Amino acid sequence: MNLNMTFLQELLPRTVGSLQKKAARNQFHETRQEISSLEALKTACESLMQDGGEASRIAVAEAGLKHYANLSKSERKAFFHLLLNQYSADSKQIHEAYAKFRENESNAALQTLFETCEPRRQNLLRRLNLCPGGTFELVKMRADLLELLRENPDLAPIDSDFSHLFASWFNRGFLILESIDWNTPAAILEKIVDYEAVHAIRDWKDLRNRLDPQDRRCYAFFHPAIGVEPLIFVEVALCRGIPDNVQGILQTNDKLPAHEADTAVFYSISNCQRGLKGISFGNFLIKQVVQELKREFSNLEQFVTLSPLPGFAKWLHGARESESVFLSPGAQWFVEKEQWPADQPDQPLLASELKSLAAGYLLDAKHSTGTPLDPVARFHLGNGASLHRINWAGDVSGKGLRQAHGLMVNYRYELNEIEQNHEAFSKEGVVVCAPEIRRLANRKSRSTDAAANV
Repeated sequence: MNLNMTFLQELLPRTVGSLQKKAARNQFHETRQEISSLEALKTACESLMQDGGEASRIAVAEAGLKHYANLSKSERKAFFHLLLNQYSADSKQIHEAYAKFRENESNAALQTLFETCEPRRQNLLRRLNLCPGGTFELVKMRADLLELLRENPDLAPIDSDFSHLFASWFNRGFLILESIDWNTPAAILEKIVDYEAVHAIRDWKDLRNRLDPQDRRCYAFFHPAIGVEPLIFVEVALCRGIPDNVQGILQTNDKLPAHEADTAVFYSISNCQRGLKGISFGNFLIKQVVQELKREFSNLEQFVTLSPLPGFAKWLHGARESESVFLSPGAQWFVEKEQWPADQPDQPLLASELKSLAAGYLLDAKHSTGTPLDPVARFHLGNGASLHRINWAGDVSGKGLRQAHGLMVNYRYELNEIEQNHEAFSKEGVVVCAPEIRRLANRKSRSTDAAANV
């Protein structure tokens, strides 16, 4: 035993020392690999900007994107600054092109001016996009850029270039609508599980419950250059009447025969690609899904959402801190504990108070652009929906309580009023809503004034 202990005591320092030296060597090699990847990427970019055949460019673009994938976060930052500083437009050439345009305001001179004003990095991104799979790699590259933008706002011009290109590459003409069901290939179903952003899918049984019954539908937009990666998808429940809570949709085992439904409910819409932020797909998706559903089910009369209020709890917290909103003792306990009230008799008063506050939030709380502060409200109202109803106990999950104290909203898409609502919202900022929503908002104002005078 003593011999073994002595042996281990002598072996351990040697082993640790060996591991430390090996780790140091690995770190050295990794550092060299990182540096070589960045330098190789720089070389690939320089090569892509030279004149050459398309076949060689494809190979260089593929190699360049592989080198980018090997970069560390700090090196990605260095690469984006390289794009910013060395692949911008040449100001001297812009002045020269503008001077020539002033001398001769021809279409050719104007075209030259346009081409000169375009940053060189846009052409570089186009050439990186030449290789198979390049589009998706560039989408992921922009996701990296968006993460860095928070602490590096000077990189915003590069994001503008990505947005400009993606707006063309991902316009509606390239999008393909597909119905997702239980027979869809597993590779796509796995992505639906991963990308679900509103109501998490717990397991395959939960997924089947959302896709397989005859009163459930799911649709997704795909792009030919992205393959099996969905861009956005919407989950639909066919119901009788407009539902006021998501628990019944997610948990019930009593499925409705599709031909008996009169209402299609969009209860979850998930954007899948962070790198496509700001590229609008949802408005096209909803409108086309409505057409598909009307074609399949002539009995459907109403198209509504069951939507979260992701900013309500945060707004209410800020309003209370600034003393622009005052709560009753019961409501104060509720919003601070984030627990569903066990005392049922108190719920009607609590529901009335919180729904009134939510109505005021949706109608009066504004973003810096002058549009509603709530992002989901901006989306649906901008698409031409109206604000139909605020639902107490709409989502009593932990997430639902944290985001909106359990409230959810029905936005209503009335087919003959969508364009009119869209115009009123986009041009005049008008929030089209049911009379009850206005009454709730007015009640909130009176209640707040009364509480402030107590």
